Amino acid sequence: MRCITVQELHEWRNSEHPHQLIDIREDHELDIVYIDGEHIRMAEILENIDRIKTDIDVVFHCRSGARSGAVVQELTNRGYENVYNLTGGVLAWVAEIDQSLQSY
Repeated sequence: MRCITVQELHEWRNSEHPHQLIDIREDHELDIVYIDGEHIRMAEILENIDRIKTDIDVVFHCRSGARSGAVVQELTNRGYENVYNLTGGVLAWVAEIDQSLQSY
């Protein structure tokens, strides 16, 4: 499985590296903290597979990286080569990139 650290994602965002960020958490989790990106709940990924870009890098994230890791593994098994799991998820983003955001 391909992974990306929060520092690497931060660099991508600052350098305008073409990528799609997909938050797979539940609706109520977005109310706590949101780091941007498109929201597709984990349970709805396969029925929304057409929303996942194939021509640029795609980073999936959740709270800690476990759920998004499972999504990335499934998509990799389906032939996607451009998908990444955000290591540590939102928790790592808050701890290492933007401490002004709420953690949970």
